[in-house]
Amino acid sequence: MTVDDRFRLRESGTVGPVPPDYTVTSTPEGIRVEAPDGGRLLYARSGPGAQPGGPPAEELPDGASAYTSASENQVDMVIVDAALRPEVIGELRRSGVIGVTTAVVAVGGDHRIRSPREFVRRARLWGALAPTDGTTMTCPPSVWPESRPRGPHRTLVTGGARSGKSTEAELRLLAEPKVVYAATGPIPDDATDPEWAERIALHIGRRPWWWRTEQTTELAGLLRERRGAVLVDCLGTWLTAVMDRSGLWEEEPPPDAEAHVDAAIEELLEAWRSTPAYVVAVTNEVGSGVVPATRAGRLFRDRLGLLNQRVGAESEEVVLVTAGRVVELR
Repeated sequence: MTVDDRFRLRESGTVGPVPPDYTVTSTPEGIRVEAPDGGRLLYARSGPGAQPGGPPAEELPDGASAYTSASENQVDMVIVDAALRPEVIGELRRSGVIGVTTAVVAVGGDHRIRSPREFVRRARLWGALAPTDGTTMTCPPSVWPESRPRGPHRTLVTGGARSGKSTEAELRLLAEPKVVYAATGPIPDDATDPEWAERIALHIGRRPWWWRTEQTTELAGLLRERRGAVLVDCLGTWLTAVMDRSGLWEEEPPPDAEAHVDAAIEELLEAWRSTPAYVVAVTNEVGSGVVPATRAGRLFRDRLGLLNQRVGAESEEVVLVTAGRVVELR
């Protein structure tokens, strides 16, 4: 099957002549084209509300897709408007339409993404090709995408307030079929802190519909148990909770407060090293040149800075996000 000027696809159907003996079918996932030789291509639906079927993510065991027989639904190539809705890749992997032998082609790298280089970077993270305009491709393709990160793999995303670090962390996992979002901050309460509740609601609203959120500070156990993909947001709020439980914030902390914090950090680091999951963790850059005015502020800055160093040393990738731009540190 060759995709070139003779054969153009749009959300609503086909444009231009379809080669003889090719079958074109509209499915919930998109426009499916099958060649006489059995080659199968899908032009994925990317418009608002597009949502391949299948049971909720929490009903699927680790590593399972929504379909019992991937061969019945899997295609050889998928074309996705990855500038509009890259999470469609994750949805199709989850449903079994994209399998290990499916080539994912990301298109749509226009003004919606700041540069062709950035589009290629994102496509690599999603395990997709990003061909240039005018490229003629075959299905199955003659060139395959690079393998995307898979567990065990650890990425630390650091940055200042409103730098775009959480957005970058989420972007990295959009193409994963199953994601657990470990939220380590306080549980939102509309009555006592409506601003925080609204902030959390905005975060939840921008995540793909099949991601599962776990409100927890028990990160070590979660990292040891989970496979698939895990997003931790963030290490700063996790450390805050650990220091709070130990009493380290108090003017006269208990004698064993430091030991309790140290033990929790060691447990987390051991789980981080041994996790079978693909983990992306967000953390904060604090104290960049300003000495906090309070003892608690200085204590937190020092503790988090050292934690970031140690987690970074145990990570395959460390990236710094500033003003929405990503700098690869490792």
